[in-house]
Amino acid sequence: MISSDRMTTAELAALLHFHAEAGVEWLLEEEAVDRFAEFAQAKATRGNTGSQAVQKTQVSTRNDTPRPSTNRDTSSPSGNRVAAAPAAVPQMAIPDEQAIAEARFAAESARSLGELKSAMEAFSGCNLRNSARNMVFTDGNPSSGIMVIGPMPNGDDDREGIPFSGKQGQMLDRMLAAIGLDRTSVLITNVIPWRPPGNRVPSPRETDICRPFIERQILLAGPRHLLILGNFAGRFFFGGNDTIHHMRGEWRDITVGGPVDGLTVPALATLHPQDLMSAPASKRLAWQDLLAFRARLRG
Repeated sequence: MISSDRMTTAELAALLHFHAEAGVEWLLEEEAVDRFAEFAQAKATRGNTGSQAVQKTQVSTRNDTPRPSTNRDTSSPSGNRVAAAPAAVPQMAIPDEQAIAEARFAAESARSLGELKSAMEAFSGCNLRNSARNMVFTDGNPSSGIMVIGPMPNGDDDREGIPFSGKQGQMLDRMLAAIGLDRTSVLITNVIPWRPPGNRVPSPRETDICRPFIERQILLAGPRHLLILGNFAGRFFFGGNDTIHHMRGEWRDITVGGPVDGLTVPALATLHPQDLMSAPASKRLAWQDLLAFRARLRG
């Protein structure tokens, strides 16, 4: 194995990129540790401790001195009984219904995207934030009138704190460039602002807790068109259990907010950038959707 101090800057960067692609997120040790030897030593130590405990027990049983009662009175010298220390009370999790209500209140209290970001950073009712490094909010131009919404952050997004970073972001940039757009001419965000552990799909309750935040984002940004990416985001806005291949390419209206301050926006769903990376043949379908999106933008 080549030592890191003998590698060039380019080789180090390539190695770090390889580890990131393999899912390595934390380097916990600077030197290699033989965990098998540690386990064997710990096992031997436990065996020696157990033998010593047995010997002490045998000596104790041969002792004729009566053992003191375990129920003796623990009174103080003044005669007052000393109360036993109370057991630690575990911290209770916030019930889902309460967390949803708190998320709705925090979202509705925000009067700008900046206030909404601060409210989301202070919100502690979603367990996804406990395992995420960063809250991933938005990227791009809030006043562009175009909003691109994906499902949830991945590992690159979580590290950078920016939606659609890394290879997926590069693919999205190419998709936008194909119809004359870029990150300065759209607002990019996700339905879920915190990366789920292991990139798993968020649970229905986690989704319900995060719903007020993304709906408030749409209401505050006021886009005229929405581009929805992938299965999860499509099902979130359109409902049902259809795959993206059944939801794509069809304009639908999405309504957010209440009857007084609500907003209805036309939305088009297409394949997620990861879908195009996994199945390049799907680029043809995405290209059809992007052409339809561009035609709608041009009126």
